[in-house]
Amino acid sequence: MVTTRDIRERAGDEPITMLTAYDAPTAAVVDEVGVDVILVGDSMGNAVLGYDSTLPVTVEEVRSRTAAVARATDDALVVADMPFLSFGVDEADSIEQAGRMLKEADADAVKLESGPHTVDLTRRLTELGIPVMAHLGLTPQHVNQLGGYQRQGTDAEAAERMLELAREHEEAGAFALVLEHVPANLAEQVTAALDIPTIGIGAGPDTDGQVLVITDVLGLDEWSPPFSKQYADLRGEMTEAVSAFKREVEEGEFPAEEHSHEVDDVDDVY
Repeated sequence: MVTTRDIRERAGDEPITMLTAYDAPTAAVVDEVGVDVILVGDSMGNAVLGYDSTLPVTVEEVRSRTAAVARATDDALVVADMPFLSFGVDEADSIEQAGRMLKEADADAVKLESGPHTVDLTRRLTELGIPVMAHLGLTPQHVNQLGGYQRQGTDAEAAERMLELAREHEEAGAFALVLEHVPANLAEQVTAALDIPTIGIGAGPDTDGQVLVITDVLGLDEWSPPFSKQYADLRGEMTEAVSAFKREVEEGEFPAEEHSHEVDDVDDVY
């Protein structure tokens, strides 16, 4: 079973694999093939809940889906993504919400979209035994402040600030750091500067690991970001399957004899 210590010790070593999952059947497959970390991301808002962004995702939605993922997972590290306004407003409430992800949903750790406001919280959570994965670069919960989903850390000042925040979160006790949608050469420098592993998404090949959203990997969406990769076309296969079902029902082909059964005792009921 993968632990946060295992992930921390993988910095500069064997690449770390991480995928999102939001339900038990998907988590079971991801776990079975040996992916190291399953992130129950607030990306569920866009990916499976029909929201336009991650902002409407609630703590209860993340907690429920984290529990489903944890029930289906034997080996992968399960990380619950703390949604918008579930942390950073009041420290006591932030600690309670994060702690409940471990107590009630069986998560192994939480992820925080990080900034200056999460350094002290990361320290306090880790002191209490709640492992924290930090997240810098493009932080979708700040989409309204950022004005969109643009690449981050693209000038010297922003890059230096990101590096400093990465160091501060490492010092505060984070066991790993997600870097999202940042220049590859910046991600390489941040990775070299830290003793904890970095996990990139749209951050080039030189991070210690890679993470993608499962619906992008499976080709379930009509669109995926340019830094992602579709490894299948499940949307196309689903369309074919549903269309075949509709046609067979309309044409009387389903259910066939092998899909039904009869018993003699009910022949004369009507």
